[in-house]
Amino acid sequence: MNRPRSLLLRTICLMIIAGMATAAGFAVIQRGDRDGTPLIQGTDRRAGPLPESSSLWFVELSSPPLSEAGPVSDSKYLTKLHQEKQDFRAAAHKRGIRFTERYAFDQLWNGLSLEVDPRQLLELSTTPGVAALYPVLVVEEPERALPMEPSSGATLDLFTAITMTGASQVQEMGITGAGVTVGIIDTGVDYMHPDLGAGFGPGFKVEGGTDLVGDLYIGPGSFPSPDGDPRDCNGHGTHVSGIVAANGVVKGVAPGAHLRAYKIFGCFGGSTADVIVAAMEAALNDGVRIVNLSLGNPFQWPRYPTGRAADNLVNRGVVVVASAGNSGSSGLFSIGAPAAGRKAIAVASVENLKVHSHAAQVPGGPTIGYLPIRNMLSPPLLGSALIKDVGRACNNERALLVGLQGKIAIMQRGRCGMQEKIFNVRGAGAVAALMYNDSPGIFLLGLQQPIPFPAATMSLEDGAYLSARARFPTMLSWTTGFVEEANAAGGTTSVFSSYGSGPELDLKPDIAAPGGLIYSTLPLVQGGYGIFSGTSMSSPHVAGTAALLLEAKPNTPAQSVRDILQNSGVPRPWYLNPISGLPEPILRQGAGMVDIFTAIQSPWRITPAKIALGEMEGRPQTRTLVVQNQGSTPLELHPTHLAAASTGKFPFEAAIAPGLAEVSFSPAILRVPAGGSASLDVTFAEPPELEEGGQFGGFVILSPADGSRPLRVPYLGMKGDYQHLVAMDPAASPYGNPLLSDDLYFRPPGPLAIHPDNGSAAWVLFQLQYPVRRVRLNLFEAGGKSLGRLSETWYFPRNSDQEFFYFLIWSGKDPDGNPVPNGDYVLKLSVEKALGQDDNPDHWENWTSSVVTVER
Repeated sequence: MNRPRSLLLRTICLMIIAGMATAAGFAVIQRGDRDGTPLIQGTDRRAGPLPESSSLWFVELSSPPLSEAGPVSDSKYLTKLHQEKQDFRAAAHKRGIRFTERYAFDQLWNGLSLEVDPRQLLELSTTPGVAALYPVLVVEEPERALPMEPSSGATLDLFTAITMTGASQVQEMGITGAGVTVGIIDTGVDYMHPDLGAGFGPGFKVEGGTDLVGDLYIGPGSFPSPDGDPRDCNGHGTHVSGIVAANGVVKGVAPGAHLRAYKIFGCFGGSTADVIVAAMEAALNDGVRIVNLSLGNPFQWPRYPTGRAADNLVNRGVVVVASAGNSGSSGLFSIGAPAAGRKAIAVASVENLKVHSHAAQVPGGPTIGYLPIRNMLSPPLLGSALIKDVGRACNNERALLVGLQGKIAIMQRGRCGMQEKIFNVRGAGAVAALMYNDSPGIFLLGLQQPIPFPAATMSLEDGAYLSARARFPTMLSWTTGFVEEANAAGGTTSVFSSYGSGPELDLKPDIAAPGGLIYSTLPLVQGGYGIFSGTSMSSPHVAGTAALLLEAKPNTPAQSVRDILQNSGVPRPWYLNPISGLPEPILRQGAGMVDIFTAIQSPWRITPAKIALGEMEGRPQTRTLVVQNQGSTPLELHPTHLAAASTGKFPFEAAIAPGLAEVSFSPAILRVPAGGSASLDVTFAEPPELEEGGQFGGFVILSPADGSRPLRVPYLGMKGDYQHLVAMDPAASPYGNPLLSDDLYFRPPGPLAIHPDNGSAAWVLFQLQYPVRRVRLNLFEAGGKSLGRLSETWYFPRNSDQEFFYFLIWSGKDPDGNPVPNGDYVLKLSVEKALGQDDNPDHWENWTSSVVTVER
């Protein structure tokens, strides 16, 4: 396999991670709210940097892993891989590198994860056998679900999500996922929950699994201490597991499926990417058919170890389903790994149609549904009080708080923080608060710090009704009942769901499923049931549909499951204007809502199941679709085109842009014989009015002449030339991008003197608007003589926000790590665009610093 010699060569020791650093080990800082004042990403400090060195690294070794090795003896090849690791350990120790080994990987990815002194990364990167280094990224602690008990006599109608995907119809056919085992890589599973089998081991629903970290594990700063028991003490994994396979009060998508639990989180805190890879290898060894990963690291390339391991897991016959991510507010290219893997199924989130909610009552009026706010008190279940409209309850609206004593405050979301609102209404004597949405539908809310005051959220519609009723004396009564509150945003893509595409313009996400406001199981100690939102919830919906598919069609290859599910996907309307007739951008919904009933029933399929056109460069492209008819009667198919909303080129936003693709077909009618196949040529032309760098997409729809359900193929393309886009926009800071400084402060460009013996250094600050294939830093004498390459980094993500910057530090050393003589030097930063050609200078951006004078 051809691959870069090293992901991070030479000057890894010059890279410091600050705050919550993102991928690839470079530091990230935030630009700040005034010139010359930086913010560290993830903090509120304005007094200067808080450097924190990364100490956890993936070390990729030269040989491909077992899953990529081809037709060789497993035992013989494993011996080779083990020897390769022994050779690396010996070489590293010989060079004086001190490290603690965390994991060694052979099957899905070849290498190790280490804890190592960052000052030794230079020596580590040049150790014989090292092919690449990747930072071991942090997976944040999952948020907690909102506990919510079921109403008595609950039926399937209560849990509308499984009706949205066709799963309830498939269950009525007697297909439940029986005989299929799904691996849940998450916080564990409360296997004693009655809906999840009330036991652990052979014969139970949760038939096995393991704890890879221990209850006390908190991610970085702690070492995994597995205890073998994967019982959940967080809650996230139990909620996910219920969506897949619960069978009780809650009925999941595949209630007949079995589960294996791989616990990679402790009771509190986060986890790390190397633990995820270890869990994926454990799942492979246990023989599961499907793996669900409701987790990930945003803005990643498919080459990141969790993405590559996901692809190799599929190559070994396991369906991999992963959440696309909850970075919708971060703009384009925000899909995470492992979902970014080329063969993984990346799942977007759609809002549930109805929400199981507590009920309050206005005499003679409608029932009001509400959801308690996490980390606040729940409203009482008995009693009543007058209501009063207090606007948004912000500091500048305190006049509206007069007369609130003993009443329930009705306030609207937005304009100021939740704590400000609550402190104001509590201080004015309110007995409780109901906050209504500023957009249609009900919503979940949680506070980081507890406030002992009863408060809840409700829909914009209910809030507007109560606000109007509050003009007159109106009582609101709390009840012990529940209501299935209609979600006004139901069926549209969730606002938090991440946008694609992949860094190389792969069509991501792949498909969508219900993830907004999902009712499922929780650990018994947390109340047993609750509501949660996120692509963490949509991913197990698709894992469950895959289990239904594999029971119905047990010989389906893992490589084909995504294709079949995508064929039957149903387009989602644009969430900002659902009645416009314009579907949500493809780079946010993929093939649309999964429809497992059609996937199982349809006797024909289309390949490829998705089309990534890449950069169009002004030229039409023709792609060929092949229709396979597995039925006993001929097919007559009529191809049509449905264009979806396009997005502009600015990556930090996901603004809808004018322009729809033009699509034509040959032949105009496709006839497919029974048991045979036929080909359809589809020609795509980029939208003339869309700006270069904008992304467009839509659906090729094949509709049978007999009126049966159509199948679809989503497509995605970029207008113009990807390499024309400016990755390092000079306008990203007041003084240019990149820029040179003696610390994290932004300063006008100019010569810089550093005194390395006193610890001073030259800082190169730069922002990436787009993912780039390569980042390179070279050193020159001021007269122009090259002194060599200081660093080269492959597969680099864009900055997560336009206020954030990466930085590199040069401390006056040459590429071999030796101090340079006193004198004048310049640094040259070069980035190669994604999909660029190495030898094409037009595919690179270059920046040369002003003079750096070294004075020792």
